[in-house]
Amino acid sequence: MKYKMYDEIMEQKDALIKTFESEASLLDKISSLVEVKDNIYLVGCGSSISTCYSVRDALASCSTLNVSVYTGFEFNYNKKLVNDENSIAIFTSQSGETGDTLTSLRRAKEFNVPTVSIVNEPESTMAKESDYSVVSRGGRETAILGTKTYVTQLACLYQILFKASDYENKDKLLEDLKKVPYLLDELLSSTHDESKKLAELFKDEEIFYCLGSGPNFGLSYKLAMTMFMEGALKHACPLYAGEYRHGLIERAEKGVPAVFLNSGFESDVITDKAIAFSEKLEMNLIIYYLSDYVDDDFDKLLSPFVFIAPLEWFIYYLAHYNNEDPGSTRHIGKVRYD
Repeated sequence: MKYKMYDEIMEQKDALIKTFESEASLLDKISSLVEVKDNIYLVGCGSSISTCYSVRDALASCSTLNVSVYTGFEFNYNKKLVNDENSIAIFTSQSGETGDTLTSLRRAKEFNVPTVSIVNEPESTMAKESDYSVVSRGGRETAILGTKTYVTQLACLYQILFKASDYENKDKLLEDLKKVPYLLDELLSSTHDESKKLAELFKDEEIFYCLGSGPNFGLSYKLAMTMFMEGALKHACPLYAGEYRHGLIERAEKGVPAVFLNSGFESDVITDKAIAFSEKLEMNLIIYYLSDYVDDDFDKLLSPFVFIAPLEWFIYYLAHYNNEDPGSTRHIGKVRYD
């Protein structure tokens, strides 16, 4: 059976190309604004906040930009928020209607903080109310876990923030970013069959631990929160790889499933140790190494764009083998807190 999510996975290349083409001048303008700000707030929920985590942690390893990440709800209670134009707030949402994030955008405007939205719906409330609105060109997306909206949103954040950063290799990174649409398309083809087999092997597992370092933590968060739990309806827990020894280490035992994302970052020295320890315990591991997919010349900080390809197929087929539509929902969109 072919689900709607299949088509949306395959539309990622075109969505990225269209977004780069249509939003280029606006992304450059926002980068110039960010460059002179002391504080950069990134706000989102679900899959959108995962993109914020990834770009924040990527920048933290190579740049002095002061970036903070908040969920849409928590940003409302940020006591550091003051009347000041030395800050800028970037709000991420696929629909542009996420209630918590929209409320936070309005809160920022009360304090005269310049606001930027990155949304997929040009007529959405966030697009209309923000000072600057970046529209990802993914078209309407139905799969709840986010495919083309995820990669386009992440690409916009990387373009804005890395161009404004003092990362010494930013020009090379931004050149590699332009190659991502074509690389991702190749990876979707080359990783499909193996990911499908892997999903069948793991279809009966009920809980997965998801670990990564640097920008891979953001993807681990997305993997657990919106891919395993929302897409495949499996329990999952995201962790920084460095936190393996706190908590998870007491649940580590033979047969327990864990997914590791390893890009060979300086911080992945602890990822290697966690993998070695897990192997000794005969845990049921799925390990993704960046070096298996790209050459050494590709900037490692872009690793989430690489790993997302096999992970999307894995979740797609994991849901299928459990008789679930990977893009459907049971409660999301139906339940609102009073």
